[in-house]
Amino acid sequence: MKQVYFLCTGNSCRSQMAEGFAQELLGSNWRVASAGVERHGLNPNAVKVMAEVGVDIADHHSKLIDLDYLNSSDLVVTLCGDARDKCPMTPVSVEKQHWPLPDPAGATGTEAEKLAVFRTVRDEIRERVLALREAD
Repeated sequence: MKQVYFLCTGNSCRSQMAEGFAQELLGSNWRVASAGVERHGLNPNAVKVMAEVGVDIADHHSKLIDLDYLNSSDLVVTLCGDARDKCPMTPVSVEKQHWPLPDPAGATGTEAEKLAVFRTVRDEIRERVLALREAD
């Protein structure tokens, strides 16, 4: 069974969406988790836009990096520069990918404009998770 770990700064948006899509799309031959270098809590807009595409992440919670899970992963995906730069060292056997996606939590404007940013990031994450599945 392959194991993937999605990391971002606060484990509130991008990594949570990636975990949700991976759980839905990668199948039972993958163990999937997400974490952050800090805990910022689950962003309600991430929950909302994922529900729009039928993926329920409402029961997820913000977690810190688990070194045992990190070091036993086949793939570690960082979704922001902060996580990439602060990620602890991993064994050479762990493949690393960096998906430099904007932080939707930093979006400004009306609620509709903020949700549009969340949707754009969500859709990019979905495409990247689908690419992981195709490469498997």
